[in-house]
Amino acid sequence: MKALNILLEKIDRSKTLDFGDIFSNSIELFKKVWAQGLIMMLLMMVILIPFYLVMYLPFIGMGFLDMDAYSYNNDISPILMIPFFIMIFVFSIVAMVLSFGMKASFYRICKMKDLNEAGSDDYFYYLKKPYLGKVIVLSLMIFGMSLLATLLCFLPIIYVMVPITLINVIFAFNPDLSASDIIKAGFRLGNKKWLITFGLIVISAILAELVGLLMCFVGIFVTASFSYIPAYFVYKESVGFQNPNDI
Repeated sequence: MKALNILLEKIDRSKTLDFGDIFSNSIELFKKVWAQGLIMMLLMMVILIPFYLVMYLPFIGMGFLDMDAYSYNNDISPILMIPFFIMIFVFSIVAMVLSFGMKASFYRICKMKDLNEAGSDDYFYYLKKPYLGKVIVLSLMIFGMSLLATLLCFLPIIYVMVPITLINVIFAFNPDLSASDIIKAGFRLGNKKWLITFGLIVISAILAELVGLLMCFVGIFVTASFSYIPAYFVYKESVGFQNPNDI
């Protein structure tokens, strides 16, 4: 509880952030970590492809065995769709856990490159003991918040995207906090720095996509990680890394 109070106090006393400084710093850091970001994106794609195949293979096989299986006159039995929906749910959870853990590991790499610290580029750092359990819990909590925000229509989704983004960064540098404390800190920082964080997320995502498209399809994988970096600087400038326990 003491660690949480210290973190919340730092958030409450944090200075006003400058959009231009964070954006330019994000570009400079991206020059140092673009290769690690590309590797992270490729690893996620390679790991998730088998889940896609397992999920759709029965339907592909059904189509080969019976060419009329998907015709308008042949309705697919709802019973056959149950395993498919279960697989979609399982795949969604696995994808969220993998994405959350690897992005947290990427933020750890960003800190090492930014501060010239020694350490290995471990893309699965937070997907191993003792952190995996907490990553799963946080992913499930984020899934629940996202689902609830979706059910409440469009505006809540826009609101929660900022705290959810910052939750990932806060976990990366405060992995010893409980899952509920990390969520609480994420919303505290998200509420205090919502507008600038939202603007940085949107602008960096648009820029990453546009530059990636100009570099053809492969370019999107190269530039995608740029959209994650501004959140790192929002945390760094708001909270900092003075605590020796920071990863």
